[in-house]
Amino acid sequence: MPALIYEKRDGIAYITINRPEVHNALNPEVVVRLAEAWLDFDADPDMRVAIVTGAGERAFSAGADLGRLIPLFTGARQPEDEWDHRLLENRWLMDVCLLRRRTIYKPIISAINGFCLAGGTELIQATDIRIAAQHATLGLMEVKRALVPGGGSMVRLPRQVPYCKAMEILLTGEPISAEEAYRIGLVNYVVPLPELMPTAERFARIIAENGPLAVRKAKEAVIRSLGLPLDQAYDIEDEIAREVFASEDAKEGPRAFMEKRKPQYKGR
Repeated sequence: MPALIYEKRDGIAYITINRPEVHNALNPEVVVRLAEAWLDFDADPDMRVAIVTGAGERAFSAGADLGRLIPLFTGARQPEDEWDHRLLENRWLMDVCLLRRRTIYKPIISAINGFCLAGGTELIQATDIRIAAQHATLGLMEVKRALVPGGGSMVRLPRQVPYCKAMEILLTGEPISAEEAYRIGLVNYVVPLPELMPTAERFARIIAENGPLAVRKAKEAVIRSLGLPLDQAYDIEDEIAREVFASEDAKEGPRAFMEKRKPQYKGR
């Protein structure tokens, strides 16, 4: 079985990190395959939303494989296979894997099924809706290994949760429970494990039925305007609104409502 499973069904892309025997740790194969999956998802006009999760019931991802990935980057291990060579030859794939410097405006949902540590927590910060199982554990433990979470967390986390909580997570390296992650706003919902994927799929289906251009552009407006002065942010909002209101979908949505039928959106 590949280290990552990528499936497409009914406008939803399902991305599953598939190394349950090592808590779905990110090795070079996972990094390359995940980067390729994100690029394909972004380019496929039929894909409206993605769900990313981990195989099994114990882990979303425990982060970087300390025996395979980190030693490759530090030079402590020489490249041994196709995946090692591909990653070293194109380190941009690491950024794409964690959606860092490669923004996808299509919505992404994370279904957090257990350990979500280090690179796992870095990855979920790039997702838009986050559903955690009750037994999930999140955290950035890099400082305990004399490393830093360089996959986006030193920038993203203080923008997503209160500053003091972000610093506690970053500086102590101590994990937090799913309930604590919910309390500070790092995840949207905490549900029993059997309800995890059904909840993620419920949100995905709702999003997939909406106007795809409107959904993408709403996310784009938020990301591009985040942190800007209001005047600049409103300029971006105006630009986005003009583009969406001029689209075919913007005509179809109200027309379908008035005709009491399901809209046929084209994403343009």
